[in-house]
Amino acid sequence: MKRVITAIIAAAAGVLLLALAPSGAATDQPAVGGLAPEFELADQTGQLHSLEDYREQWVVLYFYPKDETPGCTREACEFRDNIFAFRDLNAQILGVSLDDVESHREFAENHSLPFPLLSDADGRTSDAYGVKTRMFGMTVARRQTFIINPNGIIAKHYDDVDPGEHAAEVIADLEVLSDEVLSAAVEEQAD
Repeated sequence: MKRVITAIIAAAAGVLLLALAPSGAATDQPAVGGLAPEFELADQTGQLHSLEDYREQWVVLYFYPKDETPGCTREACEFRDNIFAFRDLNAQILGVSLDDVESHREFAENHSLPFPLLSDADGRTSDAYGVKTRMFGMTVARRQTFIINPNGIIAKHYDDVDPGEHAAEVIADLEVLSDEVLSAAVEEQAD
């Protein structure tokens, strides 16, 4: 009898783990050094944004699963709390999830988020960046970030993001990337 109960518990635990695990194969992701996929998405106010709008700036394009969830809220608030450091680096933060414009509006208002949250309700942009997946029975964007340089080239990709540490990590990498671009420009002028 103990063996039967143990087997039932083990089977139930296995089914639960499968149900909770992310599933669905992500499409190929754009490579670092390659051109970032273009998009045109509405933000929390309904205003359209495209990658082209941010030429001449660094773009921190961060994908996240769901508005108002603990990890997503923490990540958004970390970006919010460091907004002036990003602005000093000429970087625009753009958050993207499959939530609709209204959900983004409430999320941005509830947490005083000073950057656009883009609604990818049809999932095309998440597909283009290879982050769309299924989790907990829902289609969502995986928590990943792309730093895109002022020329539209992917300079850095984070596929493993800790919501509480990520903003500081991105700032540190942007500082290095900005210095590299500046050094290359100075070197080019010297030639």
